[in-house]
Amino acid sequence: MDFPILPIAVAAIVLLVLLYFFPINLWITAIFSGVRISLLQLVFMRVRKVPPSLIVNSLITSSKAGLQITANELETHYLAGGNVPSVIKALISADKANIPLDFKQATAIDLAGRDVFEAVTTSVNPKVINTPNVAAVAQDGIQLIAKARVTVRANITQLVGGAGEETILARVGEGIVTSIGSSLSHKEVLENPDKISKLVLQKGLDAGTAFEILSIDIADVDIGENIGAKLQTDQASADLKVAEARAEERRAMAVAMEQEYRAKTQEAKARVVDAEAEIPKAMAEAFRSGNLGIMDYYKMRNIQSDTDMRDSIANPDGPKPS
Repeated sequence: MDFPILPIAVAAIVLLVLLYFFPINLWITAIFSGVRISLLQLVFMRVRKVPPSLIVNSLITSSKAGLQITANELETHYLAGGNVPSVIKALISADKANIPLDFKQATAIDLAGRDVFEAVTTSVNPKVINTPNVAAVAQDGIQLIAKARVTVRANITQLVGGAGEETILARVGEGIVTSIGSSLSHKEVLENPDKISKLVLQKGLDAGTAFEILSIDIADVDIGENIGAKLQTDQASADLKVAEARAEERRAMAVAMEQEYRAKTQEAKARVVDAEAEIPKAMAEAFRSGNLGIMDYYKMRNIQSDTDMRDSIANPDGPKPS
């Protein structure tokens, strides 16, 4: 006997399609779990590409926890791109810990990109944030490197629009720098490191953030470089270079003036030579005019020779007279 294969295959395909769009098992599970949801709603979820199992399981979990949440609310949050299981877990945790958190607020936190369940967990169990090494200089010029541990608790009401951990770390670092910088000596900070945490806590650094600062503990304070001495050394080196530059400028000016004086001396000597060259001409003119006699000339020559001899005796290593 031949079985009609094609009709059986078509019937099987139709049955699978019906079971896909009509999740009867899921509907029965919801009914026995006390969640009222119609089979038609599950079909519409399939049409809107919303996984019915996710919505039904979340409804069952919230219903057992005593939360009043409808399927439409969960479906709307899923279509908006939210994380439905995380919101349900956060609402249950907040309810058990007596933290005021409603469904609208939880979905807003989730859609804002924050992990709402982690926020509730942090609100119940505060976490510690370790700051990076913060370097600051006391008024005596000694650098101190401090590291702090900041204990924070999530502020549920500020999660939407509130600043994150980076802002907390930046503000704490700024407070540490201010506290160390206002200290007269680095020894004061080393003797009382809690002075830093007290001063930082007084500033209200958690304003406008998604966290509440519970405590700031200075974990470690190390001594760094002597910035004051280093700055003084650099300043002295800079002053020395300026002084050397000014001295070199004065030396160059002195050399230039010396060269100028030498040039003037040579010019004066040239004028003397020119004047001396006029003497024979004047003497010849005097001979021709009868104003100078031969005896006067010899007398002048004797005086000149006597003068040259005296000069050679007074300066034996000097140039020979002409």
